[in-house]
Amino acid sequence: MSIICEIWFAFSWLLDQLPKLCPINRATDLNVLKEKFETPSLANPTGKSDLPGVDIFVSTADPEKEPPLVTANTILSILAADYPVEKLSCYVSDDGGALLTFEAMAEAASFANLWIPFCRKHNIEPRNPESYFSLKKDPYKNKVRPDFVKDRRRVKREYDEFKVRINGLPDSIRRRSDAYNTREEIKAMKLQRQTAGDEPMEPSKVSKATWMADGTHWPGTWTVPTHEHSKGDHAGIIQVMLKPPSEEPLHGTTVDDNSPLDFTEVDIRLPLLVYVSREKRPGYDHNKKAGAMNALVRASAIMSNGPFILNLDCDHYIYNSQAIREGMCFMMDRGGDRLCYVQFPQRFEGIDPSDRYANHNTVFFDVNMRALDELQGPVYVGTGCLFRRTALYGFDPPRSKDYHSGCCSCCFSRPKKSSSVSSAPEEHRALRMGDSDDDQMNPSLFSKRFGNSNFLIDSIPVAEFQGRPLADHPAVKNGRPPGALTIPRELLDASTVAEAVSVISCWYEDKTEWGNRVGWIYGSVTEDVVTGYRMHNRGWRSIYCVTKRDAFRGTAPINLTDRLHQVLRWATGSVEIFFSRNNAFLASPKMKILQRIAYLNVGIYPFTSVFLIVYCFLPALSLFSGQFIVQTLNVAFLTYLLVITLTLCMLAVLEIKWSGVALEEWWRNEQFWLIGGTSAHLAAVLQGLLKVVAGIEISFTLTSKSAGDDNDDEFADLYIVKWTSLMIPPITIMITNLIAIAVGFSRTIYSTIPQWSRLLGGVFFSFWVLAHLYPFAKGLMGRRGRTPTIVYVWSGLIAITISLLWVAINPPAGNNQIGGSFQFP
Repeated sequence: MSIICEIWFAFSWLLDQLPKLCPINRATDLNVLKEKFETPSLANPTGKSDLPGVDIFVSTADPEKEPPLVTANTILSILAADYPVEKLSCYVSDDGGALLTFEAMAEAASFANLWIPFCRKHNIEPRNPESYFSLKKDPYKNKVRPDFVKDRRRVKREYDEFKVRINGLPDSIRRRSDAYNTREEIKAMKLQRQTAGDEPMEPSKVSKATWMADGTHWPGTWTVPTHEHSKGDHAGIIQVMLKPPSEEPLHGTTVDDNSPLDFTEVDIRLPLLVYVSREKRPGYDHNKKAGAMNALVRASAIMSNGPFILNLDCDHYIYNSQAIREGMCFMMDRGGDRLCYVQFPQRFEGIDPSDRYANHNTVFFDVNMRALDELQGPVYVGTGCLFRRTALYGFDPPRSKDYHSGCCSCCFSRPKKSSSVSSAPEEHRALRMGDSDDDQMNPSLFSKRFGNSNFLIDSIPVAEFQGRPLADHPAVKNGRPPGALTIPRELLDASTVAEAVSVISCWYEDKTEWGNRVGWIYGSVTEDVVTGYRMHNRGWRSIYCVTKRDAFRGTAPINLTDRLHQVLRWATGSVEIFFSRNNAFLASPKMKILQRIAYLNVGIYPFTSVFLIVYCFLPALSLFSGQFIVQTLNVAFLTYLLVITLTLCMLAVLEIKWSGVALEEWWRNEQFWLIGGTSAHLAAVLQGLLKVVAGIEISFTLTSKSAGDDNDDEFADLYIVKWTSLMIPPITIMITNLIAIAVGFSRTIYSTIPQWSRLLGGVFFSFWVLAHLYPFAKGLMGRRGRTPTIVYVWSGLIAITISLLWVAINPPAGNNQIGGSFQFP
């Protein structure tokens, strides 16, 4: 068994190490970008921005789980981004259709009139108000304007009032709805009395509607769900919260009733802000987040049609106001037209100082992802990603016939001579959906792929053209002329918004390729990885953009159970990928060999848990049986063990050195790799096998919770113990190894000829396993040892079971019956 495990570990280690052969670090120069796109020239005499438009998507689904205040802060950081205002658009997807989210966004739009000019005037960083006002460093450092202190004090007061309004929205909506519903009930009763006369009447039934501030029914989900007003059954909603800005800068005024601050030298324009809630009806598969993102792709194509799309989770805000410009440096570079997306690393706030459960994921984001950057690029991780719109539309990259990857091309693609020259126009050759000339852009076929919206179909070649790099050098192929994007964009009208509403209907995707080849891909829990895989499989490249100042920051679960369930979801998605046609074994020749290996590792890594479980029990088995893994600790075995250990340590030190990961972070990652491998990964493999073999789907849910008393503690969630069945395997491993150590010591002490070498070998490896599980054990203890009773119950049951099982397998000497010589009288 140990040999089989060693072979698998060697195989998985190779899968993990081979893609790391070509690490690379990239850097951007924002001054060059500004000089090239925003400086007066012959083609652009006015120096107006020639940068392409960017549509930013923010997704949220449940205001109870995703607080509206967090989403509002994310929106404010987006609207304040350092990017041309007229080129920036923000779309908020509310997949729950909640009035609470809608009114919170309206409040954010109102507060933005003060917050965004304040950020521009004083160059504020970060531009998330909650994060900015929570900074522990000196807020006045490097600030020289004499009115900064007064302005900051006023904005802080306005923000506090804004938070109170957001927090009071649920109560406000409830009181308003109760008042309107009472009025409707009274009206219904009066009407019933007038029509019934003296006849006996039954009480009239009036739906408990949710009412908007203007006295109309909310078309989305009601607080008391009813037909056509529930989470899975409501109309599509699009509301323009902030209209498209003018093309020319608009400066503010001095302090007056309409302007509490002096914005005479500040551009007070705000980007386009749109609230979107797609239509949902019973009987349709809405495909969760992937379906919501595809609805935003279609709606944004009609309303603003930015050639680039940045998607963010509602709790991930822009920490570096120039992050979009950093990503655009790669997209607008030579050869940038072959980039499908620029992925930024995820950085997190609110993590406990010791990072007990490796929430920062620094080894993944700073080692694995950076190493992939020299291949075809990093995988897509769900948020903080700048997409090329035409890549999401399922088109192949430009000049796709000129590149291919063979078995001997490992890391690098080589040019391939084209057998024929297409006579199609240049802009048509840039939109290709296959390798044959018949698959050139043909608008007549677009309705079968993209649906029957002519607005959407007409926007596709426009987005492709606007997303091209500048043709300012002979080496730039498939470029656009300088100054082409300085013309004003069309204004929104009622017909445009009506068309956008039609493309977010639940029936629009029927008999199209949305979710199959176009947009975010359906059918997987980890739709992000599959979507990126499909793009790489078509020959696109991606880039990993690590900025000096973090581009985005978000939150992560610091509670043990929440973290395990997060890892379970990721691992379940990987198992689904392995058993689907998105398995890297089935990748096209356009994907490079090492990139294929990286994707293969994404689908295979959960299966390592099976062998990891075995290895965690082997030290205990050797202590129980008195037989070490090898017969004796001879020089050959110790030399082999020393060489392997030193080699792995040297590789770890090398990764730490070039990636900048701290040793403590690396060790935390190793610890949680074993914790997750023996719990969530094993459950994911079980789920995947049951689903594939028997079609059975099981889920692991929370059953009990024990919380601490200190509500003011920033890391209170860290000490909350929620029981879940995922905890059973690690608890079993810990108790088994502890009992085995006790048995081994007892046997050695009381034996005639003590064999300390075997004991030390088994105890060392058992302690090594326990050292990895230490954060897990600490998490079970809660705050000040307040461990839930269920943990003690399971621990006792497991200990008794192990003891009885061992007595049954290896009964005491001279007795072959369980229970020894005890007999009932």
